[in-house]
Amino acid sequence: MDEPIQILAGTGGVALGEARTNHEGRKAILLYREGNPAELIGLAHTMGVEIQDVIHQKGRDDVKTYFGKGRLQDVSDELAGMVEGHVWNGVDLVLLHTNATPRQLVSVHETLQVEVWDRVRLLLSLFISHANSVEARTQVRIAQLQADRTVLRELVNQQTTGERAGFGGGGRQAVQGVLTNVSRELTQLRKRQSKHSTARKERRRQRIRGGAKTVGLAGYTNAGKSSLFLNLSGKEVLVEDKLFSTLETTVGRMEMSPRILLADTIGFIDELPSDLLDAFHATLDESLQCELLLLLVDCSDEISEFKRKLSTSRREIFDRISDDPPMIRLVLTKSDSANNLDEALEFVSSIGMKDPIIISSHSNQGIDELRDCILKSLYGGESTVEVLEDENSKISNESLISKIYDLGIVTNRDKNQLTLWCDKSELNRLISKSSGRISIK
Repeated sequence: MDEPIQILAGTGGVALGEARTNHEGRKAILLYREGNPAELIGLAHTMGVEIQDVIHQKGRDDVKTYFGKGRLQDVSDELAGMVEGHVWNGVDLVLLHTNATPRQLVSVHETLQVEVWDRVRLLLSLFISHANSVEARTQVRIAQLQADRTVLRELVNQQTTGERAGFGGGGRQAVQGVLTNVSRELTQLRKRQSKHSTARKERRRQRIRGGAKTVGLAGYTNAGKSSLFLNLSGKEVLVEDKLFSTLETTVGRMEMSPRILLADTIGFIDELPSDLLDAFHATLDESLQCELLLLLVDCSDEISEFKRKLSTSRREIFDRISDDPPMIRLVLTKSDSANNLDEALEFVSSIGMKDPIIISSHSNQGIDELRDCILKSLYGGESTVEVLEDENSKISNESLISKIYDLGIVTNRDKNQLTLWCDKSELNRLISKSSGRISIK
């Protein structure tokens, strides 16, 4: 009997079908070569994983073992010789600050004999623990199996190199059977995801037919999208100061507005493989296929982080929007905690993004300005109409005024004269049916 196949990706290095979803309190060490590992540490903190030590080795990644063989063997010896009181005592996880190749994952695991995650595997484990809806779980499972399959293929290559399985070569390794099952499950999940996508498109079509306009919220993870959504809509969503607390799209109506819908969805992150984010394409489309897109960036970050996150968000958006892009407005969030606002604004100006709106969902700074910006972008401005009296008509003035109220949000009324935000085409349609009793001032 073959030993249980160790899946090194997605399920977190445990036997197939025994994936952990709660990693609170686990201890890990972090290996890195280049770049700043702060974001990876933040992701681990979000999951409750404690980083016991950070080990740095200069130079380029080793194509097989990530770290050099000698340094990796030193780490292995240290892990094997842990005693009570050692800083590594209790460590059962090794994090790699890279998007590792399947060969690197397998080799590091074989050398260290503990669970190994790279950035992608850490994100997948985070997604698994945060997925709540059926659609989100389907999307995460697809991403998980896609990552698993690449590692399984590497295991197949290693196990079958130079040998023929079974008598006369007619048999196959157990891992090949697992690979077949993974491919079969992926096919079923993609069919299920297609049904979810079709249902989303139908709901979006119905909203458009009803005259609703959509405002998408996009940006780097933890940029404040859910907080702004709650502030503008009043609809309860999960708001946490953690990375990737939102994985599925939430749609809600903006308060004190005509039929304007807000769409809050998953955030972007730097150097995330496109095939992983593609698993969430239906969720992203809900936010990006809109009349107005608000690009949110946290201006309380250090200026270097601000530049990196803004550049990443812009790249992801422009790579994914259609040939008919929506209007895009830049929104700088968390202004109440910003210390480098002038430098941030200077950088924004240097890349050609004009007139950013500066807000704080916590203190409500700039929220009214943002609300006015949304209304003006979608409707061009307020309309003022007058309802004329006609004693011979069977339709009363109040009946016509009631229909005007149904069109949008009335901001001022002086007897039979009303000022409102509304869709101009719907207003013109009502005027044409009023037999001259409603006129634009």
